Amino acid sequence: MDMQSVVVGTSGTTAEDVIAVARGLARVELSPQALAAVAAARQVIDELAAKPDPVYGVSTGFGSLAVRHISPDLRTQLQRNIVRSHAAGMGPHVEREVVRALMFLRLKTLASGHTGVRPVVVETMAAILNAGITPVVHEYGSLGCSGDLAPLSHCALTLLGEGEAAGPDGALRPAAELLAEHGIEPVELREKEGLALLNGTDGMLGMLAMACADLARLFTSADITAALSLEALLGTDRVLAPELQAIRPHPGQALSADNMLRVLAGSELTGHHQDDAPRVQDAYSIRCAPQVAGAGRDTLAHARLVAERELAAAVDNPVVLRGPDGTGRVESNGNFHGAPIAYVLDFLAIAVADLGSIAERRTDRLLDKNRSHGLPPFLAADAGVDSGLMIAQYTQAALVSELKRLAVPASVDSIPSSAMQEDHVSMGWSAARKLRTAVDNLTRIIAVELVAATRAVELRTGMTPAPATQALLTAVRAAGVEGPGADRFLAPDLAAAEAFVRSGALVEAVESVTGPLA
Repeated sequence: MDMQSVVVGTSGTTAEDVIAVARGLARVELSPQALAAVAAARQVIDELAAKPDPVYGVSTGFGSLAVRHISPDLRTQLQRNIVRSHAAGMGPHVEREVVRALMFLRLKTLASGHTGVRPVVVETMAAILNAGITPVVHEYGSLGCSGDLAPLSHCALTLLGEGEAAGPDGALRPAAELLAEHGIEPVELREKEGLALLNGTDGMLGMLAMACADLARLFTSADITAALSLEALLGTDRVLAPELQAIRPHPGQALSADNMLRVLAGSELTGHHQDDAPRVQDAYSIRCAPQVAGAGRDTLAHARLVAERELAAAVDNPVVLRGPDGTGRVESNGNFHGAPIAYVLDFLAIAVADLGSIAERRTDRLLDKNRSHGLPPFLAADAGVDSGLMIAQYTQAALVSELKRLAVPASVDSIPSSAMQEDHVSMGWSAARKLRTAVDNLTRIIAVELVAATRAVELRTGMTPAPATQALLTAVRAAGVEGPGADRFLAPDLAAAEAFVRSGALVEAVESVTGPLA
């Protein structure tokens, strides 16, 4: 697949596709098979709409109002009204990449041939994505059941040419103006279409896909900074031996230990824990680094499995089912419930909090002269006159403390809605939003450990660090993170380190010596 173009078919999509559209602004193309499936499903809806029997979403109201049969002359108004009334979000605007992800994933389901919309609906949604138009979506409004209703409604409103959206330049303008500027005709919705645009787990799934990609990079980054801290503290790498990992065969643990071993290969600093300040064993934050990061890796693997299953799904209610003979029916279901996604979003937040916590403990050890095995207090040039990295650890501790609050699961909560028709909800959108914050915090926490560990390694004169460490030191200093010396304005160093970690440059620098890490 050309990363500048993503083809939407009838059989789901991949996390890479989501990220290409959400972050890489890749164009979206609809396959002929998808358009044919959409048209066939629409025929089923048209046939049901012509019959006198009530069909949920086609000729009835919604939620607890489904008991009312809607006459044909009111059905266009019904579909338009559900979009307008459900576009009831509040709070800050959601990031463009999240909105693009949820629009793309809704398009993926619409193109599956199970929702009953007309081809013009999917074609218009693809055109809006390709034009770089981003509907205004607000932070609050989804309970993660019956789908991400308010966020998706705000997106659907743009298809109608209503509400506000951001153009390719990011400026907010009336959606009608943006559509006209790009030659896109607003859609007049027909039976089932308003409901189909709203009823999916797309927002929480999009955020899960992006979080998984970010965390894959951050787990590798954390292995690297853990190895640097071990090196700076003159620890032993014998605990990383493959045979020790093999007798507790968690796959993530073995990967993390192997990463650390490869980073430390050729170091003259490791193995000195029996020298000036003899230690029988290194502290847990050093010795157990692969166990903690590895457990997080295994959690991530489970989350990716759940995401893959959901990416292969068509989430809507009701859905159109067609038999081999071409006959079709519409069935209500509960597939819109966000529990599977919400659980792993919360699980990842727990793993993130623990990884941040152990990284902070390593940083604190590097700064404490009573536990750092010969390093100056706070890695300061002239301790007392200089404070060194004392307050960088305060900042890191504040971030860790917030991670612990963010690790409180959202998915254990449920607030009934829609006059008790929707009496159990997943809160998956909330789980996804807090995970995004947690991932950002973890990036900063690893950046602080990077600043401390690189400074500490450079203060170990007379011994040569590992070749991978030397490559990293060169790269991080070139990126604007200064080394040991007198106190200076520290925030720019921390910001440069954060950008270095976030961009993947930390991993790239080390891999220039080690080759690809897990």
